[in-house]
Amino acid sequence: MSHLEPNLDSLASINSDGSRNFIYPADVHGTFSLIRRILAWFLLGLFFILPWIPINGNPAVFLDIFGREFHILGWTFSPQDFWLAFFVLTGFGVSLIAVTSVLGRVWCGWTCPHTLALDHIYRVIERLIEGPAVERRQLAKAHWTPEKTIKRVAKHALFVLISIALTYTFLSYFQSVGGLAERLLDPLDNVGTVLACLFFTGLLYFDFGWFREQFCIILCPYGRIQSALIDDNSIIIAYDKNRGEPRGKATDPHAGACVDCHRCVQVCPTGIDIRQGLQMECIGCANCIDACNEVMTKLHRPLDLVSYTSLTALNGGKARIIRPRTILYLVLLLIGLCVATFHISSYQTASVSISRPPGPPFFVSEGQVRNQFLLRIVNKENATRTFHIQIHCSNPALKDINSDEAITIDPWQEELRPVILVMDESSFKNQVTVKIIARSDDGRTEVSRDVSFLGPEN
Repeated sequence: MSHLEPNLDSLASINSDGSRNFIYPADVHGTFSLIRRILAWFLLGLFFILPWIPINGNPAVFLDIFGREFHILGWTFSPQDFWLAFFVLTGFGVSLIAVTSVLGRVWCGWTCPHTLALDHIYRVIERLIEGPAVERRQLAKAHWTPEKTIKRVAKHALFVLISIALTYTFLSYFQSVGGLAERLLDPLDNVGTVLACLFFTGLLYFDFGWFREQFCIILCPYGRIQSALIDDNSIIIAYDKNRGEPRGKATDPHAGACVDCHRCVQVCPTGIDIRQGLQMECIGCANCIDACNEVMTKLHRPLDLVSYTSLTALNGGKARIIRPRTILYLVLLLIGLCVATFHISSYQTASVSISRPPGPPFFVSEGQVRNQFLLRIVNKENATRTFHIQIHCSNPALKDINSDEAITIDPWQEELRPVILVMDESSFKNQVTVKIIARSDDGRTEVSRDVSFLGPEN
């Protein structure tokens, strides 16, 4: 078994004989690494704490699929509001495309949940137990000894515990922290929940304990399509060949700025050599920038031999952020934002629909024309509410029989009520438009629907 140097023809995580080559990135310190750690701690902390924060009697984020309630930062939505997810998903998708066109694969290296957990939880545990990258590689090659056994058992035991914590937190978004605990304490009656916990725990342990960066390279579709989203003006991580080549020793006056120390390769979480150009495996984490700047600082040379730049800038041009594709993405985002703002601003905490029951559209008896409707009101709030029905019509001869009674609806329940409208046959001249209004006692909700009062043609 032998491992090839990083190249453009094979993956760094695969040996020449096809076996797995584990990558042990060295630790790095610098401006970008510090910002990434702070951002990671914030996002991971947010992930772990949101299910525990109560807002209006519910967790801050609680997607209660079984109860058909979705609580997000104090807002409560019902399945009837699922159309709002369209704006969330499309907005996120277009935003990711727009950010990629400007900043390359920055999502992967800075905010992707997989990267956050792998680099800032699992690999941190691995460093604490097994030591720096050199010691970890030596330990992997060494024969099994009591010391190696203790370190490996301790590491994987912590990996399992972290996987359990991640699984419990993730499922808490769908069953609440307390609800999930109750189900797990009664496993015989909640076999599905127990199996889900075991499945996700095993999946996370396999991914972060063994599969690791291969998920980003092999499974994640975003890494595959990034080449179609960026162009020569996109800000990417790149090596300045004009300044760095030819490589040589620091004491060689004819050599470029790169001393070929391989420090940028040692800190890369996917094992690539950034000096070979932009590659699909690059996740934009900026480890190589900080590593190279450390070396340049020690050699008293200018920084940013590896830097955030663009291919246009490397060739002596000026990168343009405003270009046709970014304008198109911005226009799409603005259109989506305007449409979403309009719909959200008109969001009602009650849903009202009205339909005609099966049968004839109207009845004529004893000189009166009668229309019947079925009114359906859904209370989309976690509180009992009372609604009153009002009938508005331009024809004063129209009368309603049963709409004076108040309708009280429990939280997340619905009520069906018949609405009967009558008019003297002599007063009916043509089809009449009637507005049926449902208004809540607190005045916060008012929903109207127009229906047609029908009768015999003259």
